[in-house]
Amino acid sequence: MKRCPENPVVSPAMVKPSAAGYRVRGAFNPGAIRFEDEILLLLRVAEDCPAPEGELAVPTVEIKDGCGIPGILRVRRDDPQVQLKDTRGIVYRGRDYLSTMSHIRVARSRDGVHFSIDEAPLIFPSTAAEMYGVEDARVVRIDGVYYINYTCVSPDGWATALATTTDFRSITRRGLIFHPENKDVAIFPGKFGGKYAALHRPNNSGFGKPSIWYAESPDLLHWGNHRCLLRPRDMVWEEMKIGGGAPAIETPDGWLHVYHGKGRDQVYSLFVVLLDLEDPSVVRRRGTQPFVTPEAPYETEGFFGNVIFSNGLVEDGSGRVLLYYGAADEFSCLIETTVDQLLAGLD
Repeated sequence: MKRCPENPVVSPAMVKPSAAGYRVRGAFNPGAIRFEDEILLLLRVAEDCPAPEGELAVPTVEIKDGCGIPGILRVRRDDPQVQLKDTRGIVYRGRDYLSTMSHIRVARSRDGVHFSIDEAPLIFPSTAAEMYGVEDARVVRIDGVYYINYTCVSPDGWATALATTTDFRSITRRGLIFHPENKDVAIFPGKFGGKYAALHRPNNSGFGKPSIWYAESPDLLHWGNHRCLLRPRDMVWEEMKIGGGAPAIETPDGWLHVYHGKGRDQVYSLFVVLLDLEDPSVVRRRGTQPFVTPEAPYETEGFFGNVIFSNGLVEDGSGRVLLYYGAADEFSCLIETTVDQLLAGLD
């Protein structure tokens, strides 16, 4: 496996802000797909709002007639109605606001390394469920239609929504497919026993730790028959939680899936698991060690250091794999590998 020598392949400086008064702080956690003669990344673009000394400014969105209108909340730091939570946000007049708000932006490349970034968002917060932003898209092609699922964040928590496109210029929203609190959804590119399948990650409260679950659907909108598939193991790399990554790759040996583990000191790393070819709810093999951990400076240092998070990969049909990942919640990077090398990470 080889980190691209030109990493990061996308940095915040390459992305135009979506609105006046906004500043791009991160362009990371990209979904990835081959479309026509290009490789597309669906970037999570996180933006904040610079403010003068003594003031606070946070991005907001007003939902009007099905559209999201970007705005800025400006307050004095010494306002008695302001409570500073941490670097992630504030509470003002009893309501939470995040310090950054994310949207999904398309990056386009013919070689998979050098990208041009669309000037406007593909998915901008536009519903009540998205008022705090949209994040971490995954994309899969089924019968000529591209299905994009993404995490949406609002005062009601975080959930997973679905959109479709055929051109990556416009989308059709299909609504929430997994209710709060659920994310890290990876849809399989086909049917099993007449039903679609997906991995997802509900949040645990009270018992257990956040784990990877399996679900089935007749139409990609309504999901059921939920089963816990993988749980965090008692090891330094997974001791906090695990979550799914990009849609799985079909191989002769089974469905190859890359997932992340959050371990000690909040370090994120990547593992591989092999699921049964005919029934992906069956685990065949699972790596006992991460195949990638934060090592490079752009992975260990940044907006949130020691994080490697992948939700996008492209396999070219010959076994070559371009694995795109977010680094330090700031950059988008690339690892070049092969199906065989990923399979070698299994036990």
